[in-house]
Amino acid sequence: MKMKTFALLAMTLVTANTCMAQYAPVGDKIRTPWAEQIDVNNVRPEYPRPIMERTAWKNLNGLWSYAVKPKGEAQPSNWDGQILVPFAIEASLSGVGKELGDKNELWYNRTFTVPAQWKKQNVLLHFGAVDWRADVWVNDVKVGSHTGGYTPFSFDITQALKAGENTLTVRVWDPTDRGYQPRGKQVCNPDGIWYTPVSGIWQTVWLEPVASMHIENLRILPNVDANTVTVTVEKSVECPAVMAEVKVLDGGKVVASARGINNEPVEVNMPKNPKLWSPDSPFLYDMEVTIYKDGKPVDKVKSYTAMRKISTARDENGIVRLQLNNKNLFQFGPLDQGWWPDGLYTAPTDEAMVFDLKKTKEWGFNMIRKHIKVEPATWYAWCDRLGIIVWQDMPSGDRNPEWQMRQYFTGVEMLRSPESEACYRKEWKEIIDCLYSYPCICTWIPFNEAWGQFKTIEIAEWTKQYDPSRLVNPASGGNFYHCGDILDLHRYPGPEMYLYDGERANVLGEYGGIGLALEGHLWKPDRNWGYVQYKSVKEVTDEYVKFGKELLKFIERGFTAAVYTQTTDVEIEVNGVMTYDRKVMKMDEKRIRKINDEICKSLDK
Repeated sequence: MKMKTFALLAMTLVTANTCMAQYAPVGDKIRTPWAEQIDVNNVRPEYPRPIMERTAWKNLNGLWSYAVKPKGEAQPSNWDGQILVPFAIEASLSGVGKELGDKNELWYNRTFTVPAQWKKQNVLLHFGAVDWRADVWVNDVKVGSHTGGYTPFSFDITQALKAGENTLTVRVWDPTDRGYQPRGKQVCNPDGIWYTPVSGIWQTVWLEPVASMHIENLRILPNVDANTVTVTVEKSVECPAVMAEVKVLDGGKVVASARGINNEPVEVNMPKNPKLWSPDSPFLYDMEVTIYKDGKPVDKVKSYTAMRKISTARDENGIVRLQLNNKNLFQFGPLDQGWWPDGLYTAPTDEAMVFDLKKTKEWGFNMIRKHIKVEPATWYAWCDRLGIIVWQDMPSGDRNPEWQMRQYFTGVEMLRSPESEACYRKEWKEIIDCLYSYPCICTWIPFNEAWGQFKTIEIAEWTKQYDPSRLVNPASGGNFYHCGDILDLHRYPGPEMYLYDGERANVLGEYGGIGLALEGHLWKPDRNWGYVQYKSVKEVTDEYVKFGKELLKFIERGFTAAVYTQTTDVEIEVNGVMTYDRKVMKMDEKRIRKINDEICKSLDK
């Protein structure tokens, strides 16, 4: 028996070592310190859905077989090699580093086994995100398809499973900027502010056992004024007889609870004087949600919530201000694009992802504008824990209309094709749905500048109607219309208020872009740019502080939030507070913290 155990252990070690020997990051571009920590047998192991957690799950990240074939060809019988999931094929950390292109399809293949203890349960196959169109087979049985590069999706694969080893096959097509779909800053020919394509699986793939009737989603809505939390429990099978129970906990102790049937949202009355969430005190209540049938529990998930309110109100001078929990708060943060030199859309490790967020807090910011990208669920959970307000952009796509950034738009608004418009609406709704319950999300931004902007008033009104609990910034720096909650100006390099709206909050949605190119930390050593460029940390810091002092004067005149460009360098852009590889801080952190504190506290009374 001992000899068999030893032989099995030796075989496991040989297999693991073989995998390590076969895998290596590719290319000659700069990399982050975390690239060296990649373990192909334990890639991005953190639980991928912290807003709705079950104990049992299985991570399918790791080395898969892959093949690139012309679009429309049958499933390949031979594979080109191995790819490390969840890194896009174009990324160094994928081990491939090849561009896919719109004429090809990317095929993935791997085997898996279902744990024996999951017997008699349904098995869900989850994808965090796949860019852009995915078709999925299990044991050559088609189990589903999905379009949309930024949102999670899942399939019940129970009927396709068999005892022992199972085969999972995924086909992906991604036209990048040769299609109308939302794609952010990805282009086939990267240059300037446009970056490398991201194709295929770029977030965690995982399995989860559930009962046939189970909780599919939680829609959590805190109400500070009414001192309630309302939880809509979406189930796999709608049955009026099923009871939903919500418990709210503080330090492991139940402090509030409520039940509901007939598919009614469950309204929980919170304790008197609840602990409010803010950047200075990001308190989170734990939550347990259980559904019962015939008095017996059939599913239970762990979650969390926060008591916080985002709104606008006029101050003593009649200026419309952003408020958090009914108090004026100047929201100030970096434009955060979430790109990595080695992983592109995907941070090498959870530690790497959290590093950016902790640095943002250390620098004295209280907000992040997540720029035309959607992050994995874990990123938003960390913003909740750390107390970072998030403005969430819709990734842009399709054609650009005429751009009039210094006046309210007077031209004819662009029309999309019916297919393009349907795609935009579907993906925007899915983004709001998957992020709805995260307390950090405070503002939705349907359009950036005029990129793909269309039917602005209608889209802004739909967004506000679909989620009235948050603010809508209809077009950050874009073609302006009298709609939404915010007028958002872009101005480089220094702050300027060239328009003012007396009915809405006025914000500076982008400014700065102070560049510093540091040898040894550049994506392309011979090509880089910033809106302005300097040669030393002191010069860059001096300019940042100067802009901060100018911003303070505009706050008195009406600005109620601002966004500095940007957290890190990205590809040939060198205007980050950090280098692209996160190895060097390009400003004096103590000095920027001091001016940032002054800005964030400028409306404190």
